[in-house]
Amino acid sequence: MELLRFSAFWCGAILCGSIVFEQSDAYILKIKQLCKFCDVQATTCTGRGSCKVECDITAICASDDEVCVAIWRKKDDNVTFDTVCHNPAHKLYGLVLEDYNNSKCEMKERKGMGSSFFMCSCSEDECNEHIIFNPPMDSQVAVILVSLVPLLVMTIMVITSFYCYRVYRQRRANSKRKKGTPMDFSDAHAIMGDEEGSDSSSTHANNLNHNTELLPIELDVQVGKGRFAEVYKAKLKQGSSVGVEQGFETVAVKIFSYEEYASWKNEKDIFSDADLRHENVLHFLTAEERKVPRQYWLITAYQPKGNLQDYLSHNIINWHDLWLLGGSLARGLAHLHSDHSPCGRYKVPIAHRDIKSSNILVKSDLNCCLCDFGLALRLDNSLSVDELANSGQVGTARYMAPEVLESRINLENIESFKQADVYSMALVLWEMISRCTAIGEVKEYEPPFGNLREHPCIESMKDSVLRDRGRPEIPNSWINHTGIQIVCSSIDDCWDHDPEARLTAHCVAERFEDMEYLDKLSDCSDSEEKIPEEIIVVDEK
Repeated sequence: MELLRFSAFWCGAILCGSIVFEQSDAYILKIKQLCKFCDVQATTCTGRGSCKVECDITAICASDDEVCVAIWRKKDDNVTFDTVCHNPAHKLYGLVLEDYNNSKCEMKERKGMGSSFFMCSCSEDECNEHIIFNPPMDSQVAVILVSLVPLLVMTIMVITSFYCYRVYRQRRANSKRKKGTPMDFSDAHAIMGDEEGSDSSSTHANNLNHNTELLPIELDVQVGKGRFAEVYKAKLKQGSSVGVEQGFETVAVKIFSYEEYASWKNEKDIFSDADLRHENVLHFLTAEERKVPRQYWLITAYQPKGNLQDYLSHNIINWHDLWLLGGSLARGLAHLHSDHSPCGRYKVPIAHRDIKSSNILVKSDLNCCLCDFGLALRLDNSLSVDELANSGQVGTARYMAPEVLESRINLENIESFKQADVYSMALVLWEMISRCTAIGEVKEYEPPFGNLREHPCIESMKDSVLRDRGRPEIPNSWINHTGIQIVCSSIDDCWDHDPEARLTAHCVAERFEDMEYLDKLSDCSDSEEKIPEEIIVVDEK
């Protein structure tokens, strides 16, 4: 061993690099590996981070196959380094060299050596001079745990608080039912996991019902049917899931078949916006996916008076009724189109795109509420022209605006979709006036463009609206009443052929508000202004 170390020292002192032998045939031999080569010696390296080996001897390895090796030992207070050349094909101290192809000497602990024992190997010249220790695994785990503890504590606190609040809400709802208090829709939200919300927070009732149990609903009778879904009157059984006395609340269930998933999802997504909530928009409770049979449900408030078309078909209204119906319709549409909520917070405007009398419900107080948002479009400023164009030519042909019939809506301006809604609203207002006693003679209900067949096609509507520039007739006799005259003027502005010339829904709502004094006159007086003498009411019954 001493002879080998002397030979290595002699070669290193004389050559300090590669030895080149020159012969007559220009034969060249190059020694590839230089390593630090010192016997076991004391060191100040603590075994953390990186250290430089305290060895002044550089040796040429005896074989081309040998690599540089460094060994760090610690037993009690005795810490030593050992640097050698060694062939990785053979074991060193009974251990196989690992990662000897590395350019750096990265220490790895070897167990079962009777002391703290680290070894590294590498294949670059003098690479065993600078040693790198990896952090102990226990230290890494400790750092990770210390970092995660605050986050874990916060998560547990949030979950615990939410659970306690849910339990409190559930107990309060159960207490009301046990006392026999009729449950209104806000209590229904509690059963569905509702967060009692201010105007600034969404509620669970605006989301898909993820309860393990579906809501206990008993379908009653079918009350409507459209292109995409059927609507049923239904009973919401309050107590069946919690084992208390049963109670019932009437709701409406809109059922979509499996094939109409896209329409259900679009309407659910529109309803899920908490900022949609408004007294003139149908009150949404929750949405469910039913497995057997495979159906998609939307559950909403039930309005026993039905839709506006059916109501006008079977009822004649007076000026007060018209003022309520028309004003609430305009306010509901203005809310959809608005870019801010009643409290002033930003909201995404929505275009309904299928405004018609059958998509408007009549509440018990004769206020309208908008429904059927299957074709509605969120007018997000981030939507591209291509995305808007892909929305297609949608709606009901009889109520389509000229630019929609012609497929020439201005996609560069999202206001264009609102203007199309306003045109459709004008036709609905015309329907209301046609059944109002304030116009004089009231005829049987007839939809706009009643001279056309029941479900006119787009081409037929193009002929009437685009080619002939036709609109439903407003007889001179209608404008004898001051209020009717103002509404007819608004209608004329709303169905203008030029979309830019139309009023906004907000402007129409303001005009109805300005006519409140006329409504008070009709309530407090039997004057000729309320019901002119020449009015003749044709009773259909």
